[in-house]
Amino acid sequence: MDEHSLGQRLAAEGLGTAFLVFVGVGSVPALSMAGGGAAFTGADLGFISLAFAAIVVATVHAFGYISGCHINPAVTIALAATGKFARRDVPGYLAAQLLGAVLGAAAIVGALGREASELGLGVAAYRDIPWWQAATAEFLGTFLLVITVFGVFHRKAAPGFAGIAIGLVVFAAIIPVAPATGASINPARTTGPMLVQQLLGGEVHWEQWPVYVLAELLAGVAAGWTFALLSRTPGDRAPVTPTAEELEHA
Repeated sequence: MDEHSLGQRLAAEGLGTAFLVFVGVGSVPALSMAGGGAAFTGADLGFISLAFAAIVVATVHAFGYISGCHINPAVTIALAATGKFARRDVPGYLAAQLLGAVLGAAAIVGALGREASELGLGVAAYRDIPWWQAATAEFLGTFLLVITVFGVFHRKAAPGFAGIAIGLVVFAAIIPVAPATGASINPARTTGPMLVQQLLGGEVHWEQWPVYVLAELLAGVAAGWTFALLSRTPGDRAPVTPTAEELEHA
């Protein structure tokens, strides 16, 4: 009787992804505007990473007990591939995440104006490196994120640290990956800003989109299977997502 409806869960996923894009991706043009268009420094990279980490911690605690707070198609696909999320709900979750990413990117322009688009809108892209290097960077960053998500919600994990652990791994993953690809590590975060930037007439490297999305989704599934091999015991049988009670105390 205390379960949330599918509509509530999809709304939470959409809103959480919108928050992620608005704050995390929005920090890129915001810092560029604040710096007068100067080249990014290591300190800027740290602030961008912190923005992503902070909003992830907030959304996990705000929406985790409603939808699980995947806010990332790589997480949703990985959970479904390992039998920990109902496959019938996957299309709805993916659609909600993509819509949320589009709304979040649009909100950046609403808050910062067209200059945000002129500065690239935080669209993830890679330059002067081969596609396989970009794919490797995105794979590694996404793998690190997703395997951490699986670990913190395992039945034997220490309770109360899920939000901060996921936020910290996002912070950590962005540092080595961002110089290569912008560290999207999330197919919705990759796609939403690209769509909005295209609608606004900005430059979008659509030929790079499959490199990002395929690497991220493959990394998610690989992380889920790897964690299952590492952690599974005879007590791990039920194909369920984290319970509301587990998320409430995360």
